[in-house]
Amino acid sequence: MPRPVWTGAVSFGLVTIPIRVMSATEDHSIRFHQYHLDDMGRVRSRKVCELEDREVTQDEIGKGYEIAPGQVVAVSDEELREIPLPTAKAIEIVAFVPYESIDPIQIGEGYYLESGGQAATKPYVLLRKALERNAKAAVAKFAWHGRERLGLLRVKEDVIALHALKWPDEIRSPAELAPAEVDITGEEVDEALLLIDSMTREEPLEEAEWAADRYTAALEEVIHAKADGKKPPAAEPQEAPSGRVLDLMAALEQSVQQAKKSRGAENEGHATVHEMPKKKAAAKKTTKKTPAKTATATKSAAKKTAKKTAKRTPRSA
Repeated sequence: MPRPVWTGAVSFGLVTIPIRVMSATEDHSIRFHQYHLDDMGRVRSRKVCELEDREVTQDEIGKGYEIAPGQVVAVSDEELREIPLPTAKAIEIVAFVPYESIDPIQIGEGYYLESGGQAATKPYVLLRKALERNAKAAVAKFAWHGRERLGLLRVKEDVIALHALKWPDEIRSPAELAPAEVDITGEEVDEALLLIDSMTREEPLEEAEWAADRYTAALEEVIHAKADGKKPPAAEPQEAPSGRVLDLMAALEQSVQQAKKSRGAENEGHATVHEMPKKKAAAKKTTKKTPAKTATATKSAAKKTAKKTAKRTPRSA
């Protein structure tokens, strides 16, 4: 079990819940050190005082802020812990907002909140159940590492999770990066929707075959091969891009077929968006009841669209 990264309380109105904050993620990346290649001696970064020109120990190092050239104010960790902020020792819930109002690009690292003892169990469970039953996000403020932060509380299984959020003014506007408008045909959009449908998976992320870090696995193979005195595995040859611009519609159609083949669905019929041209052609020969069928189909498609849109709304668990 990982060690707590922070200990404090969740402030929920007049309710205070002692908690311990535990990291919710793990980093499985392979990390390299720097070595002198002639003799494989470790190369380290040493901390040297610029005035005394000598290496200093960690006990001699502290935080400081330069308020003017040559004028530095030292700030101790104890002073940071005692900073006069209500969020210095508590995660203070300040509001509940609709989930859709939270920009996913704001969401940062995640943590689990562990109940801080038996006395905290009942209010902890109370807050968890309240979060489960409402359809809103709990926005909180807390102070870590020398600054006040914004956070999001939600429920994951039976535990309250905390996500750090970027402040709104920390999010850059993407307006200047937007591409120029181009002409896109309805058929191209339909084919793109068909490609999305053929690549849609319903299984959870942790059960998906494609949700694996292939780079780390390949890097481990290289390291083990070199450790055993063997030649690292060679990369599989890949077809070089031709350099010519392919027809967009043809590329979409080919992509749909490849996606179906990967799912073993080569013999399945096309989706509704692919059959639409046939229905329009047959409409001229049908009776006056045909528009009613078309309206029904439109309502059915609208319901499906609404269901898909609802799925995008973040769930509390």
